[in-house]
Amino acid sequence: MKRVLTIGLVIALLLASSMVGIAKTKVRLSEVVHSIFYAPQYVALHKDFFGDEELEVELSTAWGGDKAATTLMANHADIALIGPEPTIYIYQEGADNYLVNFAQLTQRAGSFLVARKPMPNFSLEDVRGKTIIGNRPGGAPEMVMEYTLRHNGIEPFEDVEIITNLDFTANAPAFKNGLGDFVQLFEPKASQLEKMGAGHVVASFGELGGNLPYTVYMARKNYIAENPKVIQKFTDAIYCAQQWTYSHTPEEIAEVIRPSFPNLDFDILVKVIKRYKDQDTWAYNPSLDRSELDYWQDIIIEAGELEEKVDYDNIVNPEFAKNTIKNSK
Repeated sequence: MKRVLTIGLVIALLLASSMVGIAKTKVRLSEVVHSIFYAPQYVALHKDFFGDEELEVELSTAWGGDKAATTLMANHADIALIGPEPTIYIYQEGADNYLVNFAQLTQRAGSFLVARKPMPNFSLEDVRGKTIIGNRPGGAPEMVMEYTLRHNGIEPFEDVEIITNLDFTANAPAFKNGLGDFVQLFEPKASQLEKMGAGHVVASFGELGGNLPYTVYMARKNYIAENPKVIQKFTDAIYCAQQWTYSHTPEEIAEVIRPSFPNLDFDILVKVIKRYKDQDTWAYNPSLDRSELDYWQDIIIEAGELEEKVDYDNIVNPEFAKNTIKNSK
């Protein structure tokens, strides 16, 4: 009888230890919006690259950069995917437990300029004297568009009228109903308008604006200091997803991330992924380039949202991305 009890106790202990061995660390991730623009992130989720790193990622959508940053600062999330602007503003405000960027996901802007008819020979001069439905002043899409126009000889609000008082969800319907000559849209709205024959993409602000750290992963300074292994594993998983995304076809990527966009037509999903992939929208690795952050701050300063730059070393921890890249070789 004692022998049976002993064997049973050993089995129970082995089962318990094995369960402890496979326990995953929970990570609360807040994304600024839910968008195909962040395709590699959904690849990491659905290919279980996070799981391979023993992480259980709980994804939520903040629907706004300010909201995502507030969620993170209030400790309602551990990591957030946003543009790096909140890290700049919060650091300058003197917060003690400020936000630090540690991995980059997208390296180009994700919006497009849509016209009412095909314009195969389009140039930015074609918007002179016209009206563009833009986006919220101070937001990343609007800042990139204004910077791009200005540096191509078109002064915003003087040479071209820009409507900035609509909610971004209203831009496509307003354009479809006759407002403006052009509209600045993210996908899949741009491709959906094309499918309806109500609009035609004539320019990409990702291509026109060049490389910049458009969306990055960040966390509170103290969280990073207290959880370096979690941050490293998270960065490793994102890098695996970035590599996988660039080594597979738009159709293959669409099949993987389809569960994240169940209400979107598959042909639109494929078209959007192809459009983003063809212009190198996603970073090839999670490293955040110093010169590109400097360029991004130039754009913010020119938009009147920032008076002076914050030093890269104060708001970026590059070590996790460096380790990821080094250890992958």
